[in-house]
Amino acid sequence: MYSSPDGCHCLRSFVVWGYIYIQILSCVYAVWTLVVYNTPVMANKFNAGDGRTRSHVSIFIVAGLCCFFYLLGAWQRSGFGKGDSIALEMTKSGENCNVLPNLNFETHHGGEAGIIDDSDSKATVYKPCHQRYTDYTPCQDQGRAMTFPRDNMIYRERHCPPQAEKLRCLIPAPEGYVTPFPWPKSRDYVPYANAPYKSLTVEKAIQNWIQYEGNVFRFPGGGTQFPQGADKYIDQLASVIPIDNGTVRTALDTGCGVASWGAYLWKKNVIAMSFAPRDSHEAQVQFALERGVPAVIGVLGSIKMPYPSRAFDMAHCSRCLIPWGINDGLYMKEVDRVLRPGGYWVLSGPPINWKTNYKAWQRPLEDLKEEQRKIEDAAKLLCWEKKSEKGEIAVWQKTMDSDACRAKQESAGATFCQSEDSDNVWYKKMEQCITPNKNPNSEEIKPFPERLHSVPPQIVSGSVSGVSAEAFLEDDKQWKKHVNAYRKTIPILDSGRYRNIMDMNAGFGGFAAALQSPKLWVMNVVPTIAKKNTLGVVYERGLIGIYHDWCEAFSTYPRTYDLIHANGVFSLYKDKCDFEDIILEMDRILRPEGAVIFRDEVDVLVKVKRMIGGMRWDSKMIDHEDGPLVPEKVLVAVKQYWVGNSTSSQ
Repeated sequence: MYSSPDGCHCLRSFVVWGYIYIQILSCVYAVWTLVVYNTPVMANKFNAGDGRTRSHVSIFIVAGLCCFFYLLGAWQRSGFGKGDSIALEMTKSGENCNVLPNLNFETHHGGEAGIIDDSDSKATVYKPCHQRYTDYTPCQDQGRAMTFPRDNMIYRERHCPPQAEKLRCLIPAPEGYVTPFPWPKSRDYVPYANAPYKSLTVEKAIQNWIQYEGNVFRFPGGGTQFPQGADKYIDQLASVIPIDNGTVRTALDTGCGVASWGAYLWKKNVIAMSFAPRDSHEAQVQFALERGVPAVIGVLGSIKMPYPSRAFDMAHCSRCLIPWGINDGLYMKEVDRVLRPGGYWVLSGPPINWKTNYKAWQRPLEDLKEEQRKIEDAAKLLCWEKKSEKGEIAVWQKTMDSDACRAKQESAGATFCQSEDSDNVWYKKMEQCITPNKNPNSEEIKPFPERLHSVPPQIVSGSVSGVSAEAFLEDDKQWKKHVNAYRKTIPILDSGRYRNIMDMNAGFGGFAAALQSPKLWVMNVVPTIAKKNTLGVVYERGLIGIYHDWCEAFSTYPRTYDLIHANGVFSLYKDKCDFEDIILEMDRILRPEGAVIFRDEVDVLVKVKRMIGGMRWDSKMIDHEDGPLVPEKVLVAVKQYWVGNSTSSQ
């Protein structure tokens, strides 16, 4: 039997099973009555007729009582029944039973975290990895990357280790590691010990990216194209793009650097998905996540981006060094795939305004001229209208008139992608074709935050098979209920203690929607093996996310998430890959003193609890909010603080 705090589980179980025992005793009494009143000793020849009548009545009464108590028991087992007034009072009195007093959710930067109580069975004890793996990224390992071709940035793409080469140890935090500053201070300051890499302070010194001050890095908000600060740069964009009214909510930042653009968009209520490769700049994505800004390791190379079609309201490149004009605008076609009709594309830096800047850029004038011509031609073919070109910033808008655009493209001899599922992108090669807009309702998306809880256009149009508007709204309602229960278990859930949150099996994004707060953001992951492809719905709600296969490592640095939510993940991956691989990856990306909420069937969670018993995590199993008889349970865990090659928690 799993444990529950303060005996609350036992108390509730006593009440519920008490009712079941009463039901059984009532049926036994009814049968005994039938036997006593119909025994041959009491039925003589003078009252045989009366006995038969009484027998029929007794049988009817017993059958009725049994049916009644069967239905009552079924109702109670469903999780909706609360029993009589006594049981109801007992339920109310146990309202706070899921508050876990022996799990410490606060950060202490390095205090004693306690011992895992897992005496029921012995768990495999996982040892720390060598300290050289402190910043290990399994699928973007530098050594492995150099064995792949450099054409089209293939060597910077995902290349995961085979099963035999996977690490079976715990990635250590660096010496001196501390919990990041809370937002918004984290936007401007990162503890040096958490990412001790000074190279960017030298390489980007004049561009105001990052400065080293004492024991912290300071981020002044500058960038290659906005050395005077991201605020002024964003204000320039806002003069052309409706950033302030909720029309633009989701943005894609390609080649993001340390993600200052995304960091300063936050105050506009715009959430940016930023990506950059793990390259000579070393820790740019790591810095972004330490700052509390959504980011992943990624590159525009030969593989499609892991995002659904028509996902983003705006895409951005600020001197990102992506060769947009090559291969007949192949990369622009991929941006067009993920850009919503009516969405904006921002390009700042070379080759924009090449006539003025070619000397400063130290590039031949003719090369820049030809590069911009190719970009303009590709934009025209994609039906992007140039809205502005001022200084080194150009802004295009994708047309909303898909039918008229299609006619123009056909007359120009454009090639259209033939795939029936334009969202089937995991490890799929980019194609030299234009992705048709198959969702005519895209223009009906409401501004944020109204769109967060509205029925998304993909649901309305029936694009998600088997999901009605009613089913979506019920899912939204259920996640509000689940998250309210989580708040009772983890009272500081949305206090700002947890900034970077991941939902490993996001569904429609209900968990993230119920948590929505300016103090946090959620990376909504839709597994590639999920029964329904719902990531497009997540984006239509004004949230962000990514496709991923949890049999492989995620495209991020170690210690980049404060809280992980795993709903049904292990049931989904049962017989698909080793649970150990998933749990070790969760440990890699979770910060010391970070928390995990598992939600799954009880037999699955018992196995998970046993496994994490050897991982320096404290854990506790609690009931479903509807009661102990619901087979789905919740397992809450907190990762202990330890650093370096420690053999025990510090």
